[in-house]
Amino acid sequence: MSVSIAPRAAITRTHDELRALAEEGARILRSRQPDEASPAEVVRWVAENFPVGTAAVACSMADAALPHLVAEQLPGVDVLFLDTGYHFAETRHTRDEVERSLDVRIVDVLPEQTVAEQDAEFGARLYERDPGLCCARRKVAPLQEALAGYEVWFTGVRREEAPTRAETPLITWDERNGLVKVNPVAAWTFDDLLDYAGTHQVPVNLLVSNGYPSIGCEPCTSKVAPGEDPRSGRWAGLSKTECGLHL
Repeated sequence: MSVSIAPRAAITRTHDELRALAEEGARILRSRQPDEASPAEVVRWVAENFPVGTAAVACSMADAALPHLVAEQLPGVDVLFLDTGYHFAETRHTRDEVERSLDVRIVDVLPEQTVAEQDAEFGARLYERDPGLCCARRKVAPLQEALAGYEVWFTGVRREEAPTRAETPLITWDERNGLVKVNPVAAWTFDDLLDYAGTHQVPVNLLVSNGYPSIGCEPCTSKVAPGEDPRSGRWAGLSKTECGLHL
């Protein structure tokens, strides 16, 4: 089922309570020895500490490994898809396959303006002239609005993706959005991700096998040469390395 509304459960815990819970979860999962907690253990901690309907998964639709991982313990979980209006056809196809094949609820998160409306106000191809503003309007602000009312969100951020993500924790307090942020696959490599997807036969964007290890909006995403930073194809030639969702 595809919807464009946010969560299904009333939030009763304060920011202070959720912040304390995030700190406790980080401490507990760091203490697992000899290794860091596994992705499944991280999801289990969320399942044990958050009411049904208060969790969301952010998914770029490069693959469905994270939604599948979470839905194994939180069936019917909301999966937020930022429908920027600039996606590859392959990304939209993957979104539809995720909806069809997994026990999740797709939530299409739309910007305030259509592409045409944005072009009328700011001029065409804003992503070329001011990519930061384009991302802020089509990704960051819509996601912030969509997350209001959830207590916790899952992301697929991995430490190996880029130097800016090398210190990604498993669990943290997201001050900007006012909820707990969970990165269960932070320690995964790209091969780990593909192995999981293959083992569980979950959808993977066709672009992944064609030189696109990190997939964003079509105008701002290019192929990556073997051995290059997986995110080097995002905003290639610009100093920009992040859309702003995970700053």
